[in-house]
Amino acid sequence: MNRVEINAEEVPLPAWSPRAEGYILKVLDRLEKDGWDLSVLFCNNVYIRSLNNKFRSIDEPTDILSFPLGTSLSDRFLPGDIIVSLETLAENAAYFHVTEDEELRRLLIHGILHLNGMDHETNEGGEPMLKLQEAILTELKGETIF
Repeated sequence: MNRVEINAEEVPLPAWSPRAEGYILKVLDRLEKDGWDLSVLFCNNVYIRSLNNKFRSIDEPTDILSFPLGTSLSDRFLPGDIIVSLETLAENAAYFHVTEDEELRRLLIHGILHLNGMDHETNEGGEPMLKLQEAILTELKGETIF
């Protein structure tokens, strides 16, 4: 059984957080993960910018950060933390002409794949990680968070 803890920093905890938790659990099931304890934090651009600057030396906000931990405790796996800026999420959704719901689902999948050890060198759609991300997004398209 997987567990997800969702918190918020410098923004109110979104009312749709329980649906985000359910979606994350479905992504983990799709990836055949079990025993994961995943942490997700929703925040604003000021907060994620400070993290991006501190940990990546990039002094600008970003949409998502993944902090892998990869530690096992007994029968539980602690993959790490996913941080999502709700402000950048909204900006990206407008820029890419998708709903905020779709963009959030894409970001959550993206963060989970990073914590699962995947990476990408570019943002080109042909990258294996990004292809899997879009395949999962398509497979779970009937699921919504907002």
